[in-house]
Formats: sequence, structure tokens, C-alpha cells
Amino acid sequence: MENFMVFASTFLALLLVMLWIFWPRKGFLARLAIIKINNQRVLLEDALKYLYDCEYKKQMCTSKDLAKNLNINEHSANRLLEKLNAMGLIAIAKGQLHLTEAGKSYSLRIIRVHRIWETYLADETGHTQTEWHPKADHWEHFITPDDANQLAANMSNPAFDPHGDPIPTADGELPLFQGKALNQLKKGDRAKIIHLEDEPDYIYKQLVALGLYPGMDIYVLEVQKEKISFAADGEECVLTPLFAESVTVEPIVAKQSPVKALNKLSELKLGESAKIVAISNNCRGQERRRLMDLGIVPGTNITALLKSASGDPVGYRIMETTIGIRESQANMIYIQK
Repeated sequence: MENFMVFASTFLALLLVMLWIFWPRKGFLARLAIIKINNQRVLLEDALKYLYDCEYKKQMCTSKDLAKNLNINEHSANRLLEKLNAMGLIAIAKGQLHLTEAGKSYSLRIIRVHRIWETYLADETGHTQTEWHPKADHWEHFITPDDANQLAANMSNPAFDPHGDPIPTADGELPLFQGKALNQLKKGDRAKIIHLEDEPDYIYKQLVALGLYPGMDIYVLEVQKEKISFAADGEECVLTPLFAESVTVEPIVAKQSPVKALNKLSELKLGESAKIVAISNNCRGQERRRLMDLGIVPGTNITALLKSASGDPVGYRIMETTIGIRESQANMIYIQK
């Protein structure tokens, strides 16, 4: 009897394991197959996005370029291109890759979802700038176009994402690419930043650390072979040509001298008062709304009252109330003394 119970228990355990492995749709093998299919679809859609970006910017693209962008070997990239060609999404002629109309339509759907989701993360959540792109890069493959359209409608259908990229319309319309790379400017040129490239990640993080953002005016101070120096919001920034290539600008034709340095709230000394002029466009989402809720709006008077023991935050008097503002936030609030 005891042997029978052991046999029965072993058989039942084995049966449960077999069911867990082979159960249709929800078993281990089924889930593994779904993950594999999803990974292949993600890779395919990422390839279409990259190919569209190359065409949009009128840049040549080879299988080697694609492999580097997707972080795969060239053999895998060629197999991926063969699959895209068989699906009628790309055409290959004389070694050149071109999206078909079906490929462009597919690409624009993914790009629209990505940029809408980035805008949502920037304006409606507390996620940091360096989190917007990787999170959108993931969810773009799992959000339906209908859900993206509803999300866009809830945000009043934004035209640009937080990096300055235009968001394709629901009908797949996208304005022509404009601007030039920052490293193409000359000494004395003035321009407005209209886009920050969010890939590769290490370059984007450096641009964010410098406080650069779409909408910022810059003035080129010096151009050398190994670096370009420019004034941004009155502060000098230095980038190598490689990093400057990831900043797209729109030249400003003006005879006037460069814009004077803007005064920041962080420069206000204890006891001094000033009038708030603006909040930097680099301050978005919940952080911007919180500052505005506290009375940080253009035309409001503000006075620096006291410092905390560590020196940060600083207490400011505004609208008969004392509030604490950290230096990182005070750097994004412009004032007129």
C-alpha cells in the first residue's frame, strides 16, 4: 500500500509537471513560443523604425548600419532584411534599402505610438528624462494604435514629443525633416535647438546633464576640430563633434548680438527680491505643475529668505507663503532682479 501511494504521488507530480510544460496557450512551451514570437516582432519593428529614420533624414543605410543599431550581428541583420523583403515591407535594389508604402505605413504607426508614449511619460508622470525613451521603446510594441490615439486625445493631440521630434498624425502624415546638426554651425552663428537624439543612450545622458533641451537658443562661441563651444541660456557648453552631431538646430538669422545671460532663481542672494520671468521648457510634467501650483508663474515677486543647514533647499517667500525650492529646480526658474 505504501509503495502504491509513493507511485501515485510520483505519477501525479510528473503529470502536473507535464501539464505545466505542454498545456496549450498557458504552458511553459507555449509561453516560450509567445516570447520568441514577440521578440522577433520587436526586432522587426525596431528595424522598420531605423530604416524610416534613415530615409526621413536622407541618410544611406546598409545591413551593417542596421546590425549596429539593433545590436545584432550582420548575419542576423541580413536574415531580418530578407524577412522584411519577403513580407513586402522593404525593397532592396543595388545594395540600397528602401521602405515600401506598406513598410512606411507600418513604421509610422510604431513611431507614432513611441512618441505619444514619450510625451505622456514627460508630461503626465514623474519619470526622468533618461527614462522616457527606453520605456517608450518597450511599450511601443504592446500598445494598440487605438489606445495611442485615445492617449493623444487626452493630451490634446501634441504635435511634438519631448525630444523635439514631430509626432505622426493618425493618418500617417509627418512634416519634412528640417534643421542641421550643431557641429555644422560656424563661429558667431545663432540657432535654436529643435531636437535631441535619444540614441545612443550615453550621448543623450550627457546632453541632458548639460541642461540642453528643444527650444533653447544657442550662440556659437568657437569651433575647433576637436570641440565646439557655445552659449546656452547664458552658460558656456562644450561638446565634441560626435556629441554635437546628436543635437539638431534651426539657424536664427539675426543681426543683434547674442542673448544676454538669463538670471536664474538660484543666483538670488538672501534678502534679494526679483520677479519671475519664466520656467525653463526643460521643466515638464508633474515637476512643472507643482512649481506653478506653488505660485511660480511669470510676473510673481519672489524673495530669498533662508538656507537650510545643508544649503539646499532654499526658502523663498512668494505670495505670502514660504516654500522650499531645491537648487536643481531653481536653475530652471528665470528671474528679473
